[in-house]
Amino acid sequence: MRNFRSAWKNYLTFNWKTGLAFILLFGIPRFIIVLNANQTGNYSLTSIIFILMWITPFVLLTKNGRHLMGIKKPENYAWLLYSFLFGMGTCTIVYVLGEWLYQNSVSNWFVYISNAYNIPAQGLEGPNKIVYFLISALIGITFSPIGEELLYRGLIHQSFVPRFGENYASIIDSLAFGVTHLAHFGIIYMAGTWSFLFIPAFLWMLLMFFTSRTFFFCKLKTNSIYGAIISHAGFNLAMTYFIFYHI
Repeated sequence: MRNFRSAWKNYLTFNWKTGLAFILLFGIPRFIIVLNANQTGNYSLTSIIFILMWITPFVLLTKNGRHLMGIKKPENYAWLLYSFLFGMGTCTIVYVLGEWLYQNSVSNWFVYISNAYNIPAQGLEGPNKIVYFLISALIGITFSPIGEELLYRGLIHQSFVPRFGENYASIIDSLAFGVTHLAHFGIIYMAGTWSFLFIPAFLWMLLMFFTSRTFFFCKLKTNSIYGAIISHAGFNLAMTYFIFYHI
């Protein structure tokens, strides 16, 4: 059965070359766009990247191909809830480590992300703070969880499976996920100057790698990409909560 639509079947198949191509095709522009957004405060192009990640499997793949990469009915609905909780728990660990190691300094990944995203958590009280939180949370649990999981745990992951198997394919897509998140923290823009925080950046990348592996675990437990998406949404919801109410 064909995995890629007729227009693409002569050019694309699920192999490591396709996986690498998608890592670079989405990773490099996204990296540049996020770095620029950290400098300008305008993240509109980042949302467009996530939307492109979202629609790519539907543009390129047949129904069989989408099913193969995980776009299918979950086999265990209870694990959708557990996946959400796993995502929130993973984010809590990331938050606690950042607070323990770096307190309120710019070396704390969530502190920098809060400042870079211009999230108006500070100085807001009552209904206004709740409204801003809900808006930020809604954005956080939709754009990147759906786009990134369809790309990394879906299309890219499945491209590496035929040669490397499920586990090693997850290691590869998780490494790509970790590296691309250096644009969000690690390479930082402060007071008109770019800096690279070597140790915090390495720790952040490592945490994003293991976070990615958590999303993959949830995909396996549900036998569906929706497990990974729900877990990612839980992570982002918890991150938004910590930024608004604890940073």
